[in-house]
Amino acid sequence: MSLKVVIPTPLRKLTSGAETVEVEAATVQEVLDNLDSKYPGFRASVCDESGSLRRFINIYLDGEDVRFLENLATPVADGSEIAIVPAISGG
Repeated sequence: MSLKVVIPTPLRKLTSGAETVEVEAATVQEVLDNLDSKYPGFRASVCDESGSLRRFINIYLDGEDVRFLENLATPVADGSEIAIVPAISGG
């Protein structure tokens, strides 16, 4: 299934500046696997050593935070949009 992935500015160095990329995947995990295959080092930028999402990285599937769905096992549908959003803190 083909879907669009919105790449945040800090990770665009890995995608040669591309703001969005298309990937084929059935789950969010497969999205990350395919991005890492195409853009080596991508997974290490969004996942920790155990393979879980880094604390300050949020992934949204069609506007829904995957942490409140099935996390990385969340199924994706053809035509869906994934947005990878680094958390911003400050005060």
